Amino acid sequence: MSPDAGHMSLWHMFTGSGPVVLLVLYGLIALSIASWAVILYKARQIRTARLASNRFLELFWDTRNLTEVARACETLPSSPVLEVFRAGYDELVRLRNKKKADAEEGLSTELSGVANVERALRRAAGLERTNLEKKLTFLATTASTAPFVGLFGTVWGIMNSFRGLTTAGSSSIQAVAPGISEALIATAAGLAAAIPALVAYNHYARGTRVIAGEVDSFISDFLNIAERHFLN
Repeated sequence: MSPDAGHMSLWHMFTGSGPVVLLVLYGLIALSIASWAVILYKARQIRTARLASNRFLELFWDTRNLTEVARACETLPSSPVLEVFRAGYDELVRLRNKKKADAEEGLSTELSGVANVERALRRAAGLERTNLEKKLTFLATTASTAPFVGLFGTVWGIMNSFRGLTTAGSSSIQAVAPGISEALIATAAGLAAAIPALVAYNHYARGTRVIAGEVDSFISDFLNIAERHFLN
């Protein structure tokens, strides 16, 4: 069979499917297109977040002065670690201003100041992680449901093929083979949509966990610095 004939055969199987199978195929194609759009979006988002976070961490450890780091943040691209630092630093500044404004009372206890800063850091970290996990649920849903949607189309097509035996008056395999081959396209379409989504989900979920680990480590370091130099 020539390449052109094979191509035409595949196209014929696609266009020759019944209305239900065609609906399944179009749905899976739309799902696959949306999945690839999410995959490309997450690739850019995770890569940008990692590069920007690494750039900020280099600045943070080279400078060691929180005020200078806060000024430098105005020229740096946004990143999860930077946003967490900004939330912690703003809370730290608020506490110091409160302490200066009320010199007699100051902070109620040193631990309360640390707790306030930690809550601000954890809240910002949660928001950043939620942002990184955005649309991952769509990839997971596509990976888990697309094969079953394709299987539904296959089963429906095979049912129609065998139902046609009663009107064709023949029970040979040649009578049902075209219909079965057309129906199996739905299974292939389901797998074609599910496999990239599953691979991408696992990859980006791991990337999110790596960045979240960097954020958690930074929170511990920031609290140590704040407690040692600002909250005593």
